[in-house]
Amino acid sequence: MSIEQKTEARLRGEALVDKVRQLIHEGNVRRLIIKNDKGHTVMEIPVTAGVVAAIAAPVVTAIGAIAALAVDWSIEVERQGEQP
Repeated sequence: MSIEQKTEARLRGEALVDKVRQLIHEGNVRRLIIKNDKGHTVMEIPVTAGVVAAIAAPVVTAIGAIAALAVDWSIEVERQGEQP
C-alpha cells in the first residue's frame, strides 16, 4: 500500500529553478505546487515517470521566468511512497 507525503520548502530565484529541476528527476515525486510569497498557487506540475523528459525543459524554463518576479517562493512537494 502506498501513502502520500507532503513537504514544503521556501526558496528564491535560481535556487527555486535548481530545486524544481532536482525534484523532477526524482522518481517518487507526484506533484509540485509553486506558491508565491502570499501563499497563492502560481503553478501546479504533475510529475509522472513517463513524461519527465518531455516536460522537464519547458517547465524549468517557465519556472526560471517566474522566479524573477517575487522575492520568496514556496514549493509544496507531494511524494508517493511505500507505507512502512
